[in-house]
Amino acid sequence: MISTFLNHQWKSFWRSRNKGSSIIVQIILGLFMLYLLAVAIGVGFLMPVLLEKTLPKVNLIEAFNGLILYYFMLDIAMRIQLQELPTLSIVPYLHLKIKRKTIVNFLNVRALINFFNFLPLFIFLPFVFTRIYSFYGAGTLAGYVCAILSLTMLNNFLILYVKRKSINNIAYFGIILLAVFVLMGLDYYHIVSIRSLSNTLFTGIALHPYLSIILAAIAFAMFKLNSAFLSANLYTEELGSKEQKKVSTDYAFFNRFGRVGELAALEFKLILRHKRSRTAFFMSILFLLYGFIFYKEKLVANNEFGKMLFAAVFMTGITLVNYGQFMFAWQSAHFDGLLVNKIDHRDFIKAKYLLFTLSSTIITILSSFYVVISYKILFIHLAAYFFNIGFGATLVLYIATFNRKRLDITKSASFNWQGVGATQWILAFPLLLLPFVIYVPFGMMNQPYWGLLALGIFGLTALLLRNFFIDIIVKRFEKEKYKIAEGFRE
Repeated sequence: MISTFLNHQWKSFWRSRNKGSSIIVQIILGLFMLYLLAVAIGVGFLMPVLLEKTLPKVNLIEAFNGLILYYFMLDIAMRIQLQELPTLSIVPYLHLKIKRKTIVNFLNVRALINFFNFLPLFIFLPFVFTRIYSFYGAGTLAGYVCAILSLTMLNNFLILYVKRKSINNIAYFGIILLAVFVLMGLDYYHIVSIRSLSNTLFTGIALHPYLSIILAAIAFAMFKLNSAFLSANLYTEELGSKEQKKVSTDYAFFNRFGRVGELAALEFKLILRHKRSRTAFFMSILFLLYGFIFYKEKLVANNEFGKMLFAAVFMTGITLVNYGQFMFAWQSAHFDGLLVNKIDHRDFIKAKYLLFTLSSTIITILSSFYVVISYKILFIHLAAYFFNIGFGATLVLYIATFNRKRLDITKSASFNWQGVGATQWILAFPLLLLPFVIYVPFGMMNQPYWGLLALGIFGLTALLLRNFFIDIIVKRFEKEKYKIAEGFRE
């Protein structure tokens, strides 16, 4: 039966109207994945050399052991954004005599054929078969292989379970991300060492290979939990809650903004209910840790704010970048309906401003934890924040009036270039480069604080002139709306 399902999906792909573009995308993705696999193979066979260069004072096997859990923790962070759910249109099979277990087995088999499941094999197994085997023997070799395969399967089915649960409750998505962030934070501040935990675990497996069975049991339990959830929620009528809920969710906070708040609330519902928009919006949380790459104590001590400005502008305005670059296209499926409804275009644009302002404000508040590095970073964030809500939001909405590319928000955001065009590249340059143009003259005169003040004043000025800019955007939108609608129909 599984071969029948595969045959049906194969025919569905080739009979699709968009198979031409799909083939091109699959070829590009295939080449990209082959490149990553080649890199993984290179890392695997060069692992001893790389470890000796990066950790010269640490025993080679100890360094390798400490690396494994690090990888699988990062693997969770990557999978939560990039791993797609294996899907099957089950409606045509509902009236047939097909057991749930058969469909569940097919989805589980499909889940195994995943790029992320092959990477650790190429990265870790060459070292295991050469160094671990020669040092410990066949028993330990089997223990390591079992442990690495078990961690791979654990991550695979854990992410599938979390993503399926998140369809009805986004809290599961937040919990797994928060757990990863907490572990990374604890490791960064040397409260908990992931490397030490990993080394302890795999040193134990090296001495007692049978301990790997514990990891295998945990992975199997995760597999059974995922299968049970799939079986219980397989049919379309069972995907929702068991109790009838109100169809339209009210967000009391938005009520205070009147008609603008109502439109903003509707778009917020659109964001939460669709895969691609939800991913774009909540990716902003992931980038809160971006500052750890740029914010160095030496730069802060020397007031070299220019070298940290990109991270501040990027983080506080990440919603403008991730979500704003496809503005209006998120509503391409019902854009014609928006045009024929009695919706004031000025309120429509102001609702977008409201969402951008709220999201940037929340992200800026959440990023205040960087005060643990230095209070000076708060000044950088504040200047970047005013720039983004003042100038950045205006730029995004004006550039959006040039966007004609339709977007399917039900599709995954992973390796999905649908809707990407010239407007996205045009938007990136002024949004990310203009802050440097404003700051650099002051930085060259060794007046970094005046540079931040100038950037903040620029943003505040644009914010005070928001109504003026809204008039310009509305006029432009009314002039281009039919061309935009025509592009969204394609």
